[in-house]
Amino acid sequence: MLISYLRPKHHLVTFEQIFITTLVTLILGLIVAFVYMYRNHYSKHFIFSIALLPILVQSIIMIVHGNLGAGITVAGAFSLVRFRSAPGNAREMVTIFFAMTIGLATGRGYLLYATFFTIVVSLAMLLYTMLDFGASNQNERLMKITVPENLDYEHEFDAIFDRYAKEVTLDNVRTTNLGSLFELQYRLVLKKPDQQKAFIDALRERNGNLEISMRTDVTSNNSL
Repeated sequence: MLISYLRPKHHLVTFEQIFITTLVTLILGLIVAFVYMYRNHYSKHFIFSIALLPILVQSIIMIVHGNLGAGITVAGAFSLVRFRSAPGNAREMVTIFFAMTIGLATGRGYLLYATFFTIVVSLAMLLYTMLDFGASNQNERLMKITVPENLDYEHEFDAIFDRYAKEVTLDNVRTTNLGSLFELQYRLVLKKPDQQKAFIDALRERNGNLEISMRTDVTSNNSL
């Protein structure tokens, strides 16, 4: 049966089994690559690697099949090899694990499971992409304002915030420049993104034209 195609009674793998397993793995790898390309920024080298990663993992698993010691050695080797020279984003890492899981399943002979797993995860990824699942508010900003130490920052900007922002939260306050300045970090939602420059100009009039920075990449990291 396809669900355990590479597990004959005497652990002997025929050429037919190798051919079918390799073909299925290649097709599944291509599916993963095409799914990643949908509405996403990517490089040719990454797509090439993702398409071939399942068959590489499958080949290694088939080689060490039934040998516990060799399997542990390969697992250790995987932990030492970096897939990319620079850390990737979360979606890239999920895709890498997706491709490796397919290779592990087909290498063990579970072709039906690997196919079902690929279809389900691929449909989920496409659906989440189309729905823009997990996207933050497009008007949300992280902003850092530098103010003099004698400025009442708790109330000085209230009128400006009421005019340009729907929601404002003061996330962090710290001193800088040997205590002569404060750095205030806010998380806010703008009423109208096209008024961002006017918003910053109004703040500059109150903070003595000291540094103000604003970004749209809102993440869990509060550092600007």
